[in-house]
Amino acid sequence: MTATRARSAFRRWFLDAEKADPGGFYERENDAIRQDDVHPWWKVMCLTGVDYFSTLGYQPGIAALAAGAIAPVATLVLVLITLFGALPMYRKVAEESPHGDGSLSMLQKLLAYWPSKLLVLTLLGFVATGFIITITLSAADASAHLIENPFLHQTLKGHEVAVTLLLLLFLGAVFLKGFSEAIGVAVGLVGVYLALSAVVIVDGLRAIIANPQLVSDWGAAMTSTHAAPFGILGAALLVFPALALGLSGFETGVVVMPLIQGEPGDTRAKPRGRIRNAKKLLTVAASIMSVALLGSSFVTTVLIPATEFKPGGAANGRALAYLAHQRLGDGFGTAYDAITVGILWFAGASAMAGLLNIVPRYLPRYGMAPDWARSTRPLVCVFTAVAALVTVLFEADVDGQAGAYATGVLALMTSAAVAVFLTELRRRHTGLAAFFAVISAIFVYTFAVTITKHLGGLIIALVFVAMVMIVSLVSRIWRSTELRVAGVEIDDAADVVLARAAIGRQPIRFIANKMQAGDVEEYDEKERIVRDRNHIAPDEQVVFLEVRISDASDFASPVQVTAGRAGDHQILRCSGTSVSNVLAAFLLYVRDLMPEPPHAYFEWSERDPMDNVMRFLSGGEGDIPPLTHEILRLAEPDPDRRPRIHVGG
Repeated sequence: MTATRARSAFRRWFLDAEKADPGGFYERENDAIRQDDVHPWWKVMCLTGVDYFSTLGYQPGIAALAAGAIAPVATLVLVLITLFGALPMYRKVAEESPHGDGSLSMLQKLLAYWPSKLLVLTLLGFVATGFIITITLSAADASAHLIENPFLHQTLKGHEVAVTLLLLLFLGAVFLKGFSEAIGVAVGLVGVYLALSAVVIVDGLRAIIANPQLVSDWGAAMTSTHAAPFGILGAALLVFPALALGLSGFETGVVVMPLIQGEPGDTRAKPRGRIRNAKKLLTVAASIMSVALLGSSFVTTVLIPATEFKPGGAANGRALAYLAHQRLGDGFGTAYDAITVGILWFAGASAMAGLLNIVPRYLPRYGMAPDWARSTRPLVCVFTAVAALVTVLFEADVDGQAGAYATGVLALMTSAAVAVFLTELRRRHTGLAAFFAVISAIFVYTFAVTITKHLGGLIIALVFVAMVMIVSLVSRIWRSTELRVAGVEIDDAADVVLARAAIGRQPIRFIANKMQAGDVEEYDEKERIVRDRNHIAPDEQVVFLEVRISDASDFASPVQVTAGRAGDHQILRCSGTSVSNVLAAFLLYVRDLMPEPPHAYFEWSERDPMDNVMRFLSGGEGDIPPLTHEILRLAEPDPDRRPRIHVGG
């Protein structure tokens, strides 16, 4: 008995649906938002910032390798695009999608039915690529920093995969504990990391000011390659795609919006306080990162010999850490290594938070994931296992994962830019549409250059897309006979029809009909055939039951019931996502109102069975009688309480 209670308690903890939507379950109470698990915007900024700010660990080195002496100018271009392109774009995404759906929901609204679902599934594949590779790449980079430390090098050398897997397990354990704990860890790491990075950058600036010759040498190095100012600027623009990973924190910033504390007057329709605070998060994070990127790129380019940035060099992938050791001593350098390892390890937290928020919003709602995918802890285990598999396959190689990381991140940012542009264009905001068209062009160019240089990254991303598609299709088929409705809503006229049909305490008899001409002759002929084949007495009243498919690509929706007439024939018309599900839900609804289960009468389909299967999966139709019976059988185990299904040959 004790073991049973323990298993039950573990199951409740593990499948706790209240944590499925981290802080984002908006429970309607007088249309107000009930905020159960939310945090001040600056704390959530630290959660997204562990990924965004951690790029300081490798961005200056990437800039120096890609641009050489003009790296600070190239970084300035990145900062300008950040502040005047990406930031306005994602502030607009925050307005349009304040419940954590991200830019995907904006694109989804531009299409309908299956095309919108397929687009979302494709983009979810790129989301999975960007976020999973963020987790694995960050952990691998953290283990690389650990192994490169002079005090640990001999002990850890050759154990990169094991160290990375251990870091991934620690990350998963934090999220199994809860989001509040994850945010607490993030706040501490970001605060210390930014403070120590500022010490290194300020110390570097002081050294440069004390020795003006360093600036002269840097200027000479730039002009030796590009004599004209426009040549320097042009070269900086050309290397922008290599630096665009410094923008990686924006998408997670809007995806985790449900974690952001709003204001008491916020409603689900108008969460103005949450939107304002999300904009503060995006603006402050972009401002801090812009200053840090410019400062770090300048001091590392001027103070570190170019040869040290190359593969095998002491500053490769760790330019600020190199300066910390060289200028401030191994004691401070080791402390900086430790905090860098910490923030790189936990950089995956923002990606994990993004996945835990965005997956339950789409896949279970489409029927394309098991229902337990609404719960946080099972998803943490799944994502941690996938990250571990990717780590093993790539042997914890940072460079091997860089292409997939760039492809996933830039695909999301490009889709966001296009979504904002198309939204403004549809609203005929000509000026804003033109502005975001330019931003879209920049990101399309950046994405195209990236996948051209990293074709392997695109292949990996497409593998993730294929995996999402396959899992979604299998889940949709597996869950096809669930009773997937969100309630039955019946109008007054339909209620009157049911009340009249129930007079005499006999079971209500429904004739299922697919309306053709809709005239009296159609219903006369249908009633005659059904009564003859099923031996229904002439004095027994029947009601016609018809279903209209609203959107078969949706998995669940409310069943709307209205009444109609054709001569003396009473008709109830329902709408929903699937004929069989709508009929089953309505029959169970009537069953709960009446003393006897209702009876429903059908005709056999003359179509090929496989054709019926495909019509059911894609269009919500198919061979209706057996599907309706199967849904009822699963929904109501007791045969005596189950609505009766009759099929006439």
